[in-house]
Amino acid sequence: MATYNPVGASLRKFIASLRQAKSRRAERLFVLEGTRAVLDTIPFFEVVHLVATSQWLELNGGRLPKSVPAPLVAKNDEMERMSSLSTPQGVLAVCRMPEPVAFNGVADGELVLALDRVQDPGNLGTIMRVADWFGVTRILASADTVDVFNPKVVQATMGAIARVQVIYCENLAATLEEAATDVYGTFLDGGNIYDAPLSRGGIVVMGNEGNGISAEVERVVSHRIKIPPFPPQRATVESLNVSMATGIVLAEFRRRI
Repeated sequence: MATYNPVGASLRKFIASLRQAKSRRAERLFVLEGTRAVLDTIPFFEVVHLVATSQWLELNGGRLPKSVPAPLVAKNDEMERMSSLSTPQGVLAVCRMPEPVAFNGVADGELVLALDRVQDPGNLGTIMRVADWFGVTRILASADTVDVFNPKVVQATMGAIARVQVIYCENLAATLEEAATDVYGTFLDGGNIYDAPLSRGGIVVMGNEGNGISAEVERVVSHRIKIPPFPPQRATVESLNVSMATGIVLAEFRRRI
């Protein structure tokens, strides 16, 4: 059986500090947690530390890539103090954030998502997972959209964070305008998405959970669309969850190809 070094107290404290956005930004590091998230995602990021329980390593240590640093061992109660999960799964990896990139426009036929002030970590993570499913590899985000490396976002992506790039924009409206492409926005007074003409590529904007698309971004939207309730006259909930709506909208765009 392989032997591993124990995780030290100072490193445990440091890893716990990465739950805070300020610490993540300063260190340019984030945390992956859980067996599936770690094993599926670490090949795509530089791993700085990997910490696991002895039980986890006994079951899964042989599945770790050789490029990963030698694992450190933690007891169950130590994992709980480092983890952002209510029930830690016995493994976490501290990874280096990729360098931020600038948005260089929309390629011919490419579909890009844009998020205007999406605040809930679970929503962003699920949107990234949906984007990955429908082959959308880039998401533009307003500067006040939730941090993509928030532990709850990372967990909710289910590995999509390795394949979907989130690009934060200081001025989302200006970025959309400069893209010089079709910009679709979801509004309650928009045209029925199932009847509306949709281009193969362009940018689809999804708005804030409570307030929708901001007035500033609305001004640069060239096509207003909506997801109609069924049947049209039936009383329904006021709106759909933004991640659910994103899935419906992307499905219709892809159906038209």
